[in-house]
Amino acid sequence: MKQGMLGTSGKGSARLWLLAVLAAVAFVGINQRLKLAPRQSVSVEIRVALPLFVQVAMAGGDRYLAANASAIRALWTDNFKMKREEFAILAKVQEDVAWLNPGHEDNYYIAAAILPWYDEVDAAQRILARATVARRFDYQPAFYYAFNLLHFKGDAAGASAWMREAADHLPEGQDRLQMQNLAAIWLDRAGDLDLAIRVVEAMARQSNRSDFRHYLEQRVVRLQMLRELRVAAAAYRQRVGSPPAKLDDLLKAGLIAEIPKVPFGFGFDIDKQGQVVLRNLPPEKPEGKR
Repeated sequence: MKQGMLGTSGKGSARLWLLAVLAAVAFVGINQRLKLAPRQSVSVEIRVALPLFVQVAMAGGDRYLAANASAIRALWTDNFKMKREEFAILAKVQEDVAWLNPGHEDNYYIAAAILPWYDEVDAAQRILARATVARRFDYQPAFYYAFNLLHFKGDAAGASAWMREAADHLPEGQDRLQMQNLAAIWLDRAGDLDLAIRVVEAMARQSNRSDFRHYLEQRVVRLQMLRELRVAAAAYRQRVGSPPAKLDDLLKAGLIAEIPKVPFGFGFDIDKQGQVVLRNLPPEKPEGKR
């Protein structure tokens, strides 16, 4: 009797051992096939933007909690692995946060850092504009808005206006002064010189510091000189039929009495299109002179 039971037990152990071996072989085989199979990147968390009412309902009616949940989604998204079209969804998620909680700091900061660089400038600007209104104590949303206008849109006048807005969010002091100065400098690149002159004149009148007011007044003089030279260059083009190659051409044509000396900076130059521009670097010295 005992021998029969031992025999049965031995056969059972053999079957278990055989099944274990087969399972191990199957596991190895399946694992090898999975390694060879093509893999797709998964970023499900940013492939859909839920409607606003659904977000609020899922947060139990708390709009600020809903904003935090969506902001966390944006924060944890690996944008290095995202496809181009997925950034439009990220922009929608972040715009929803801006509607639910316009003053959400992480949201506007992430939007400014990522969205403009992936063709979502307008979405970033809407988020930053709402944050600017909601966060009167914070200069950064207006600062980023100004930068985007200049860098991505080429709107120097608009960028200057938003930089002045950013300065207004700061208390009186050196930081505010530096932003106002940057706003004035950017106006050198404005296409409408008359507007630029009026804005810098207004900034000078509103300045509480006499030294900064005098500095801005000198910038006005510089812009006025630039405007006069451009008028002369336009007259030269009309008379000769081609743009001037250098400022001396205007002088020789009798269109200006002298080449103006600027209060500061490096003077004026003529670009390849024949447009008079402010020089950003000192003029090159002739060879052999030091």
